[in-house]
Amino acid sequence: MNDYYDVTIKEYRLRQLAEYPGFTFIRGNIADKVLTMSLFEQYKPQIVVNLAAQAGVRYSISNPDAYVESNLVGFFNILEACRNYPVEHLVYASSSSVYGSNKKVPYSIEDKVDNPVSLYAATKKSNELMAHAYSKLYDIPSTGLRFFTVYGPAGRPDMAYFGFTDKLRAGKTIQIFNYGNCKRDFTYIDDIVEGVVRVMRKAPDRAMGEDGLPIPPYALYNIGNNCPENLLDFVDILQQELVRAGVLEEDYDFESHKELVPMQPGDVPVTYADTSALERDFGYKPATSLRDGLRKFAEWYKEFYMS
Repeated sequence: MNDYYDVTIKEYRLRQLAEYPGFTFIRGNIADKVLTMSLFEQYKPQIVVNLAAQAGVRYSISNPDAYVESNLVGFFNILEACRNYPVEHLVYASSSSVYGSNKKVPYSIEDKVDNPVSLYAATKKSNELMAHAYSKLYDIPSTGLRFFTVYGPAGRPDMAYFGFTDKLRAGKTIQIFNYGNCKRDFTYIDDIVEGVVRVMRKAPDRAMGEDGLPIPPYALYNIGNNCPENLLDFVDILQQELVRAGVLEEDYDFESHKELVPMQPGDVPVTYADTSALERDFGYKPATSLRDGLRKFAEWYKEFYMS
């Protein structure tokens, strides 16, 4: 609920969640170890899904403290709580950012990820290493999910599709990086949720290695659309859906409001996921087309901001 972006969006999400019986919201900070421990003691969760993190690549350049507090100290506290109040499964969000400037695509979990190009990426890689250590030392079953460019209604305003919409509506010019030659694995939020739900229900198996020692019950997966979309195509579909939803006028002069610019520091030209392992182990297959996903976002945006 911090003010990294518009808190009213977070409050909107909370109102949606509050309609579900059994939902409990506790306002606090996972970097507060006493609070985190007390919640595990009180609720004794069997499954923990940690999606709490300071997100965003660019913000990590100017506000590194927020990333250390939430993504390192906060995640450490989650691991400690899982150690002291044993759980059946810990699932946590990693990020496609861990792949850094890898040239090989699609990104596979077998690839080396030792060259982060942002502090955000470094903290997410650290989460994977910390989870592995706790799985090994304390037999905590854990699964990390490397998310690929998640989008949808009530999403993060710092994401490109949301920022583009705000600027176009205000009559400002949008900048399309790498002259529009970026490719991203845009993954609709419902598809991400479906993947998380499937994964949380089955923890990694406990097994013995050839040396007679236990293998850590630890797994990593990419979760994405496995279908890279060109940024210019993405922006074109977004514009069409914003006009359709009534966010932009029918005769909006889109060409005069876009500017093709070079790459940003910390960004990479192509990111997309090899999701074959997730499909093999959980039958996961994203089902939402880019147009359908952007249509739902545009309709939500119209309702949230303009009605």
